[in-house]
Amino acid sequence: MKRQKRDKLSRAHAKGYQAGISGRSKELCPFQASESRSEWLGGWREAIEDRNQGLAQR
Repeated sequence: MKRQKRDKLSRAHAKGYQAGISGRSKELCPFQASESRSEWLGGWREAIEDRNQGLAQR
């Protein structure tokens, strides 16, 4: 059975979350398309909230 890639928007969200957890700036978003950029920033914001609440370590 072939493994399917996750859709691009959920992947953008996950990459944004990883960037936020590692402390990278939101200005470093690699996406230009508005939908992907929005998902990336959503993941980034979620990670920042988790870090501030102590749920994740840098």
